[in-house]
Amino acid sequence: VYYRYSDKIFSISNKVINHSEAEQLRETLTILSRFEGMPQFEWIGEMNTRLEKSFKLSGDKHSTVIFDSNPYLKGMSFFTDSFHAIQNQKVLTVDYQSYKRDKAVRMTIHPWFLKQYNNRWFLFGYNQQYDSLSNLALDRIVEMSETDEKYIENKQENIEELFEDIIGVTLIAHEEPQKVHIKIARSLWPYIESKPLHGSQKVISHDDDAVVIELDIQINHEFKSLIFSYM
Repeated sequence: VYYRYSDKIFSISNKVINHSEAEQLRETLTILSRFEGMPQFEWIGEMNTRLEKSFKLSGDKHSTVIFDSNPYLKGMSFFTDSFHAIQNQKVLTVDYQSYKRDKAVRMTIHPWFLKQYNNRWFLFGYNQQYDSLSNLALDRIVEMSETDEKYIENKQENIEELFEDIIGVTLIAHEEPQKVHIKIARSLWPYIESKPLHGSQKVISHDDDAVVIELDIQINHEFKSLIFSYM
């Protein structure tokens, strides 16, 4: 007795995608390559190599897309630990040293998500000590370890809504956004017009010398830094 496929020329070793599909997959991996070298994404380089070998795809000698990144950023060793803790719903004990303190402070964090801003990564989670949402810059973490405490889940259905009223990552609890008017010189306006400061930006008035815009926003550290960067 023997068994065979109904299609006599079929083989499980045959390629399951054609050359065109492989090229599309390669383009996708090129976009994902912005994460290459980061923890959890070591597979990207290996996948590119396997595609080149299996489908005779030629590798790019020069980069066609260059993403803004900081390969020398401190704290990236904690990215994997944070990622795993979020995925597996593990509570973290974190020794954290902010720029305002001379020594690290220990805190218990229920990690919810990671967010990148201005080439830095931030871990957001419930802080038991303050009974509130906290964000920790990975480059300011000194030590991190998992605990056996019961994990408190994030009940926010749409995380992006948390950041609708701010620029950056600093959320000011229980503070309503304010209407802010900014007068911008005509020479600077093309930059602000093509890249709005915030999604709420709208023009209030304009003349030959300046444009006045309105933002509906929380005034945090990142907003002030952004404004001063144009001065």
